[in-house]
Amino acid sequence: MRHTLPLTLAAALFASAAAAAAPMDLSIIDRAVTDFTGADVGQPGGAKLPVDRRLRLTACQAPLDLQWFGRDQRSVQIACPTAGWRIYVAVDGGSGSGRYAAAPEYGETIISRGENVSILVRGKGFTLTRQGAAVEDGARGEWIKVRATGQRTETLRAMVIRPGQVGIDLP
Repeated sequence: MRHTLPLTLAAALFASAAAAAAPMDLSIIDRAVTDFTGADVGQPGGAKLPVDRRLRLTACQAPLDLQWFGRDQRSVQIACPTAGWRIYVAVDGGSGSGRYAAAPEYGETIISRGENVSILVRGKGFTLTRQGAAVEDGARGEWIKVRATGQRTETLRAMVIRPGQVGIDLP
């Protein structure tokens, strides 16, 4: 009876260590890239290929951080802040046509208030991306207020580029 407690603690520690070392389900990364780009794998604007299934990444215990990578947005950088890994996924250069290719027209609301958006800040030779939320509804080409994730009061004005994406061009 006295030896039961140490054995139980040892089993619990082993189980938590095994769970922490479990590999990341790579289909989660594929879905995250699809949501981020707005296009499915193999479609214009989406990932060229699914994430290589030979990768063995530690499971991420926090939300994945996705950002555009490269001047021409030809890759998406996916990072796990808790596990410390970062990978890059090549994107088909369809410039975001994806599943939204046939629609929407100018004047049609494509971003709704409260929707999560990617905020692109573009300058000469660089592009920064940050996640945020729309404060207003907006149609393609309209300027709307957005709030960066983690900012409770400060808003920015950004132009609606496509569903889920707004941008600010610096001079």
